[in-house]
Amino acid sequence: MRRLYLQIYLTLVASLVVFAIGAGVLWRVLQHYAPPPQFGEIAAEIAQGALPTAEAPREVQQAALARLTANGRVWATLEAGDGTLLAQIGPSTPRTSSPWRGSGHAWSVDLPDGRRLSVRTPPRGRPPFAPLGFFLTLGLLAAAVAVGAFPVVRHLTRRLERLKASVEALGAGDLSARVRIEGRDEVAALAGSFNRSAERIEALVRANRSLLANASHELRSPLARIRMAIEMMKADAKPALRAELERDIAELDALVDEILLASRLDTLSGLNVHEDIDLLALAAEECARVGASLDGVPVSIRGDAKLLRRMIRNLLENAQRHGGGTAVDVSVGRENDRSIVVVCDRGPGVPAAKRERIFEPFYRLAGAREREGGVGLGLALVRQIAEKHGGRVTCTPRDGGGSCFEVSLPGARAISAS
Repeated sequence: MRRLYLQIYLTLVASLVVFAIGAGVLWRVLQHYAPPPQFGEIAAEIAQGALPTAEAPREVQQAALARLTANGRVWATLEAGDGTLLAQIGPSTPRTSSPWRGSGHAWSVDLPDGRRLSVRTPPRGRPPFAPLGFFLTLGLLAAAVAVGAFPVVRHLTRRLERLKASVEALGAGDLSARVRIEGRDEVAALAGSFNRSAERIEALVRANRSLLANASHELRSPLARIRMAIEMMKADAKPALRAELERDIAELDALVDEILLASRLDTLSGLNVHEDIDLLALAAEECARVGASLDGVPVSIRGDAKLLRRMIRNLLENAQRHGGGTAVDVSVGRENDRSIVVVCDRGPGVPAAKRERIFEPFYRLAGAREREGGVGLGLALVRQIAEKHGGRVTCTPRDGGGSCFEVSLPGARAISAS
């Protein structure tokens, strides 16, 4: 397996090697312009031959220095061993600390007879190979290293981005999310581990859903037998006991039905039925069944009529159960391209911190089991059905006390009266 740290390490080493080679070539070019070590001795011998002796008059030495410097093409200073000025062309040229030492564009050389000749080139603009060129070359080398390292780094980060996207998709509920395995390094190993984990999670969830659906289905048989036994013992059973048994069986039957529906909705990736539905007419049928008041305008949407009917029924039953026996108000309307169904009650209301949790399966407010009954799946099914239709459901407080449950569904179309 190729190690990721080795790839990064080797990339850095290769970049440094390229930089070192470039710096070496640059140093070699610069060294070509430096004077050789024998240049001082050669220059001293030539100057000694071109200049008169140290005892010559100053005028003779001045004229010889002028000829040597091509009449001012360069600036030069000729000094005796004790520092006395013998001749000078141009401004004074400072002496350097060694017999042959270059300092910028100034040089000094000691003649065999003890005199010192200092030479400096006058300023004539920046030479072709200026310090700017040196830094420009370093910049080009750094750019070459950056360009060479970018593909490796980008390839690595692109794979990590794809892995991150798959992790987010799995966290959002897409259990089929997988990552394409590329290479043989740590990132590839991490992608393989993610795929194996996702497969196990998907298998566990699928098995859990299957077990839940099968268990719910199997509960139908004993419930049917218990119901038959109650029918047979009606003549002898006490009315109170018989009513309690019937109530318990009805609650079990509702629980099984809602668990089966919840399991079926979990396994659906989308709706199997798409038909035009008059949402106001559907709400009117359910309101008539429980005696709730209805107000609104005709709105048509496409969806599953059975699921939408179940959604409205659960909202109405929840409002009746927790509304304290007060009237339930229902309204159907349209906002832009969305249909709005609102079911309101006059119950004690839902605390702000619980308005999201009440949509969780089997979650009920404290004391609700004893007061109103129910199995805790009604509102969870409402949210599932709304989301399968691309909508959402929220719980808000009602003015004057109580709660309102608002369902917003997309794709609403007005129905013209005829």
